[in-house]
Amino acid sequence: MFILRSVKPDDLKDLYKLSSILVFINLPQDEEIIGQKIESSMKSFHNPSPKLFENYYIFVIEDLETHQIHGVSMIHAQHGTEDEPHFYLTVGQEAKFSNTINTGFVHGTLKLGLDSYGPTEIGGLILNPEFRGHSEKLGKQLSFVRFLYMAANPERFKPMVHSELMPPLDKNGNSPLWEAVGRRFLNMNYHEADILSRNNKEFILSLFPSENIYQTLLPMEARESIGKVGKETEPVKKMLESIGFKYTFEVDPFDGGPHYRCPLKEIKPIKEKITGHLITNKSFNKAEARDVIISLAHPDHDFFALRTHLQVHGDGQVSLDPQLVKDLGISLPQKITAIPFA
Repeated sequence: MFILRSVKPDDLKDLYKLSSILVFINLPQDEEIIGQKIESSMKSFHNPSPKLFENYYIFVIEDLETHQIHGVSMIHAQHGTEDEPHFYLTVGQEAKFSNTINTGFVHGTLKLGLDSYGPTEIGGLILNPEFRGHSEKLGKQLSFVRFLYMAANPERFKPMVHSELMPPLDKNGNSPLWEAVGRRFLNMNYHEADILSRNNKEFILSLFPSENIYQTLLPMEARESIGKVGKETEPVKKMLESIGFKYTFEVDPFDGGPHYRCPLKEIKPIKEKITGHLITNKSFNKAEARDVIISLAHPDHDFFALRTHLQVHGDGQVSLDPQLVKDLGISLPQKITAIPFA
């Protein structure tokens, strides 16, 4: 059985091991930084700051048989402040026409923009490759648990939810757009710039072109990468589109990866959330139950959830398999929030 829960200090070793398997900026291979991220997340779950940009929520998926962590996902309650703006490139067009030679062109353009009062951002989804394609859809669980938490606590987040997707990279892990534009103005490689931007964004505004960048002047490989996603990210893109997210015609200024957004209230799983009182005096019929991710009160965790079947009785009451309730030591009755999973 797998559970989804808020991160805790005991997870440090598993998260460090996960960081050594996959290279992600959100989970660097540094025990001290991971420890700081865990501490920040625990504060956010337990007592969130009124300054939303200070709140980071980290969720893990744990195998109850082995007690190992196989994946992680994150929410940043506000991405973009006056001190650390959210930067992007707007993908647009500019028409040019000459009466003299009766010739015109429509050029694709990129223009740097920033947002100092940014949206909530979902990101940092990392699943051990050994568990990709698992019958329990662990990657989807890690993704959806964030929507479950936002459904139960909408006041902790911005009205708009943002996601940045990974573009196609070359065989060396470099971005064609960065090689064509960023490197020429910032004099560093893609990974160096990406790491630096996590803590200091001043150099972007100071050195990056502020006027239109004409796509026609870029190599074909760079042009074709703008707003596209890599092969491994295609399922994430399709999932986001299926629940209401749309491409904003904005991309990451470093790699050209597309930005997707959806109003929090319009995200399909959140719109279809289920609330009710979990009780014992109703019979449970799995054939009539719904496939959901449900959050439950748990004495050991600030947030605890799992994928299971939930029967909705239509009178404000819901029920679970009694054996599951017993196995997990779930206290009854209690209020629950759930979102459809299938």
